[in-house]
Amino acid sequence: MAGRGAGPDFVESLARGLDVLACFDADHRTMSLSEVAAAAGLARPTARRLLLTLEELGFVRSTDGSFQLTPKVLTLGMAYVGALGLWDIARPHLETLVSRTGESSSMAQLDGSDIVYVARVSVPKIIALRVDIGTRFPAAQTSQGKVLLAALSPAELADTLAQPSRAGLPPYIGRTAEQLRDELTEIRARGWALADEELAPGVRSVAAPVRDGTGTVRAAMNVTVHAAETTTEKLLHDYLPLLLRTAGDVSAEWALWQSRPHHEMPQPTTNESSA
Repeated sequence: MAGRGAGPDFVESLARGLDVLACFDADHRTMSLSEVAAAAGLARPTARRLLLTLEELGFVRSTDGSFQLTPKVLTLGMAYVGALGLWDIARPHLETLVSRTGESSSMAQLDGSDIVYVARVSVPKIIALRVDIGTRFPAAQTSQGKVLLAALSPAELADTLAQPSRAGLPPYIGRTAEQLRDELTEIRARGWALADEELAPGVRSVAAPVRDGTGTVRAAMNVTVHAAETTTEKLLHDYLPLLLRTAGDVSAEWALWQSRPHHEMPQPTTNESSA
């Protein structure tokens, strides 16, 4: 993973440290030094120094020669979500939506050609894929991803789809690039997207855009069902109107939050504070 920086200000050691953190996931919760070194493409001594540094900072813990992430890692992602102000606004709306549908609902944003989950309210149902905050999936295979891709300009869309997915899933071959673009045109016109067992068997979802104060699509919200329990007709007829109303309410509140009269004064210097 390391060794790809091109700019004169690129800090390779920082990139390697982030590579080490990215090695851990739901399938690799605990890893040995050798496993981390191999996954991050690093020499063992380099991986060891990085792991020990991350341990001292509180992001990693070690037990009997194995390493795992600590909850402190959540502060990295939650700082981003918190800075947007989106989670505090979306949470009560997501909870109400889930209480009315009896199905899980999530919010995601685009990261390269993937979506990354930034908020979720779930119900205890067995579904083919595990989803947590920070989970990433190929955007073109998900309803939320389609909504986000449909909001891009043609040039942005081409650049985004050219980026390889980092979700660790096999490539989807259910449609051609031209068919995907045609579908995105329809999604852009109607304002919602459906993904019917495209990500995994049994997973069916519908998504709607969440917009900021400028009207720009910044996130997508969905309702996910098990295909064996809920038909496409029920999903679109019963749940989609609730979802569209919820996404609209979140967008409106987010726009108000962004327009709040708030100004943060800079910290005084030492000389100023002692004057």
